[in-house]
Amino acid sequence: MSDDITISLQQAEALSNKVLTHNGYSQAHADAITRSVVAAQRDECHSHGLYRLIGCVQTALNGGVDTQAEPTFTDQATSVVKVNANKGCSLLSFEMGKPHLIEKAKRSGIAALAINNSFHFSALWSEVETLSAEGLVALAMTPSHAFVAPAGGTSPLFGTNPIAFSWPRPGSTPYTFDFATSVVARGEIELHRRAGKSIPEGWAIDSEGNSTKDPVAALAGAMLPFGSYKGSALSTMVELLAGPLIGDLLGHETQAANAEKTGKPFHGELIIAMSPEAFLGKDAESHLKHAEVLFEGILGQGARLPSQRRFEARERSRVNGLSFPKALYDELTQLAAG
Repeated sequence: MSDDITISLQQAEALSNKVLTHNGYSQAHADAITRSVVAAQRDECHSHGLYRLIGCVQTALNGGVDTQAEPTFTDQATSVVKVNANKGCSLLSFEMGKPHLIEKAKRSGIAALAINNSFHFSALWSEVETLSAEGLVALAMTPSHAFVAPAGGTSPLFGTNPIAFSWPRPGSTPYTFDFATSVVARGEIELHRRAGKSIPEGWAIDSEGNSTKDPVAALAGAMLPFGSYKGSALSTMVELLAGPLIGDLLGHETQAANAEKTGKPFHGELIIAMSPEAFLGKDAESHLKHAEVLFEGILGQGARLPSQRRFEARERSRVNGLSFPKALYDELTQLAAG
């Protein structure tokens, strides 16, 4: 008997919406979160899929997000729009700020959307892909709470600090990557813990600074940056650009929500959009075609492009539905029912 269950995309959307609205989220927030987690589940990005609804509910119960918050806007500069999430989830702020970002990028060539004071948990690739679908080149980044030790260090200082990039490809899926500057996303370690599995060597250290394969010890200790000092430097860049540059906090100045309701999980996100048409005018199309030479060169060597696996999973999910552990489905169903 299989431990997995399969449901349709529509059933997943309905379940997500019910979990969120039943646990206090406004319809606008529930819709924005649902679009993100169902897209991740559809693309078999399990660490940012329906599993994340559990954290959304727990964060709300622990006072770590204003489930009714309405974002407010500041037209900061010709190429800058700022959105204050007002302690709400970042996803609604992004969706409401996106039209302003697109308009500014297409008019000026390059523009930035700064989201402040937000609860952030989601994958960034879905955000940059919605911008590349508009013909824009997009880059996004955000710090998180202090989970990662700097290269050579022994205790948490950085967040997992992901970076995402998407390049529009005429007639094809975009070139997209989204990765934490830690070796893996924290959700991957949490999924190993839930499954009772050990983690690979090199993912994390314990609270004494020793390498560990125990996910429980890893979560109590510190994750490691990918590529040693190179990942550490990129993580620092994310902290600065999506922190002080936009008037927000560094990762270690935030804390996850907790039962005592003393956590401060609110921080910033920076999204940059660039318009090939504004940069290149009538030559934009030919230069986008020129870019294909690089992708053909990668594929010609038998290598894969980032997100290829996701796009393949997306097609499977559209045909076969979403498969995931029945234990998770049962937990979500219980949250939806209260």
